[in-house]
Amino acid sequence: MSDAELVLRSTRVITPEGTRAATVTVSAGKITAVLPYDAEVPAGARLEDVGDHVLLPGLVDTHVHVNDPGRTEWEGFWTATRAAAAGGITTLIDMPLNSLPPTTTVENLRVKRQVAADKAHIDVGFWGGALPDNVKDLRPLHDAGVFGFKAFLSPSGVDEFPHLDQDGLARSMAEIAGFDGLLIVHAEDPHHLAAAPQHGGPKYADFLASRPRDAEDTAIASLIAQAKRLHARVHVLHLSSSDALPLIRAARAEGVRITVETCPHYLTLTAEEVPDGASEFKCCPPIREAANQDLLWEALADGTIDCVVTDHSPSTADLKTDDFATAWGGISGLQLSLAAVWTEARERGHGLEDVVRWMSTRTAALVGLDGKGAIEAGRDADFAVLAPDETFTVDPAALQHRNRVTAYAGKTLYGVVKSTWLRGERIVHDGEFTEPKGTLLARPQ
Repeated sequence: MSDAELVLRSTRVITPEGTRAATVTVSAGKITAVLPYDAEVPAGARLEDVGDHVLLPGLVDTHVHVNDPGRTEWEGFWTATRAAAAGGITTLIDMPLNSLPPTTTVENLRVKRQVAADKAHIDVGFWGGALPDNVKDLRPLHDAGVFGFKAFLSPSGVDEFPHLDQDGLARSMAEIAGFDGLLIVHAEDPHHLAAAPQHGGPKYADFLASRPRDAEDTAIASLIAQAKRLHARVHVLHLSSSDALPLIRAARAEGVRITVETCPHYLTLTAEEVPDGASEFKCCPPIREAANQDLLWEALADGTIDCVVTDHSPSTADLKTDDFATAWGGISGLQLSLAAVWTEARERGHGLEDVVRWMSTRTAALVGLDGKGAIEAGRDADFAVLAPDETFTVDPAALQHRNRVTAYAGKTLYGVVKSTWLRGERIVHDGEFTEPKGTLLARPQ
């Protein structure tokens, strides 16, 4: 402890062993010890006593669309990482599409990293993309440090990122399995989507009918079959259909290496409450009914769903028209994800330890970031200081996202982030930000 530069003290520190009063020592950006609350502060160390506020590990969001470069009017590294930091997120992994160029070659990854380098307020890593014509690029991208590969099984919404048919999925999965990489999949079956009624217009019920649960269920079943055949590592993105849960449980019982995420909007918003014409609620797959949501929470509780991530996918406000068929599909949630999930979790009898497990520990484990996701010796000194019982009402004008369109506008949420720390440096405090201090991450070798 004698070399400690910083000491943080709280009556409520969330550690892997549980929540307890503790003193956390930090040196050179790393946690060096978690000590009893009344441990002596060494000479020369700076003490930050946060009182009864909760000290929790910085969140790790592995599903974020930053859209930079190329669509920076939608979002960008500067604004996205500020929004993340304001919400207690200290690490994000950027999705390979909606930027121009997409992260589908080593050269495109170099461009992305160059753009992000001096704009990142938090640590940032990158997913690669799996397209019909880039199988040859997958191993080089893996070697260059991407955390895995994103694929769509139905149209992505942008022309430069086409989806994989079943043969393309098999080719990409076989290549990725060859170096034991991770394939992450937007699982909706295009044939079921094409067969669904497509009315368009402002009625949310019509939009919901156009993205039926069986599109997800069928795509997940085919993904499981391919993963079982190839013994591949696969991850289901943004699960919204509770009907797929038995498939996932059965696959795991058979030894299929499959993990699953869901998102705050599926856990906190319901189809019944979406007003007609309110396309700030549009995402694909869609927000479903309350009964479906209850089953997602049960699956989180029993471990069938591994983790919770934002799928932050913003656009300019003009693309959020009142026609659900043509409006851009995506929820902006980076800054509000912790509060949104915590507000619902506490109502359902879950504690902050559960939220940390879903949004920090397991997301860090998904991408192999052993230095993130927990408050224990040897990990990065990434923290959020949270007042869990304080509330705030969501004001879009107070958001750090470039385009302040939000499905949470006007909602009262529990959990106010008082400060956020990255590698032992406070990067946000009571709404004031430092200059960018984030590091660009590569997949651990």
